Amino acid sequence: MHGETIVVLGGTKGIGLAVARKAAARGARVIVAARGAAGLATLKAELPAIQTHAVDAADASALEAFCASLGKVDHLYNAAGAFVGGTLMGGDMATFRAAFEARIWGAAVAIRALGSKIPAGGSVVLTGGLSTDRPVAGAWATAMATAAAEQMARALALELAPVRVNAVAPGWTDTPMWDAIFGADKQTYFTDVAAKLPVGRLAQADEVADAVLFLMANRAITGEVVHVDGGHRLV
Repeated sequence: MHGETIVVLGGTKGIGLAVARKAAARGARVIVAARGAAGLATLKAELPAIQTHAVDAADASALEAFCASLGKVDHLYNAAGAFVGGTLMGGDMATFRAAFEARIWGAAVAIRALGSKIPAGGSVVLTGGLSTDRPVAGAWATAMATAAAEQMARALALELAPVRVNAVAPGWTDTPMWDAIFGADKQTYFTDVAAKLPVGRLAQADEVADAVLFLMANRAITGEVVHVDGGHRLV
């Protein structure tokens, strides 16, 4: 990846952070945009060569301005987006809309703003998820958002060709996102889930990041969804 420029939206924790670290280790010029100033400062202290920008992927105007300011971008990975729970009948509609803002509309704004800055053979990688195939009660908005991201990759692979568009679909992955959801019960819950998987363990952020970098590097792949779920869809 020497000489290539990679932009990561939401790259200060979890999978996005792992992608930024691994891309930098492979010699890429890495640009991370995220909304958390503390996380950006920590990343900059760890890897000073990485460019960091405080941008909320759910803020269309700020994201558009940021992307328009960039030069050539070889690859874009959108890691922005979070789990949004709540039942349709009992939850808050504004909260449900938030499931789509960064994951779907943020990706659309960024891709549109980058335009011809991504060369032929360059790529966009979006983030779907296990919930596309295995939705659970109380998380309908997240399931819809991950499904939309995966379909977006297939549709834009045709529309943006010869730029390639793919998606990675993580299963249960041990990332900080779940700390706020499960708290002290996280490891107990993860242990129960892992026991049901064919591989007997949850994925790590680094393993999902490897799939993202694979999709960036392999110029024969477009319109695909790579699942990193430990076989969860099969059980």
